[in-house]
Amino acid sequence: MQPEFIIISLNLTILCVGYLFIYPSVAGSNLNKIALNDLIASAIALTIAGSLFWGNDYEFDLLIASVNWFWFTLVTYLLIEIPFVSGYLKRHKVLDNLDL
Repeated sequence: MQPEFIIISLNLTILCVGYLFIYPSVAGSNLNKIALNDLIASAIALTIAGSLFWGNDYEFDLLIASVNWFWFTLVTYLLIEIPFVSGYLKRHKVLDNLDL
């Protein structure tokens, strides 16, 4: 299996579990709790990817540049997260509850 596919699958799995199961029950529509839980989820993704690829000289292809496992995991996590967070914020009306 390609290392890129492994990391993308890891990120997708963590985001699906987080946004579909954990965040609704733990964070609800509290933006601070969502951010904290997402920070923890991204740290888990980086920790798992690091345990798999630390010390490996494999170059991951980001289409615009070749990067190491850390940057590939972080950038793909953030890109995959965009539709998840957008849908979650709309579905749970998080931005409607902000006092601006």
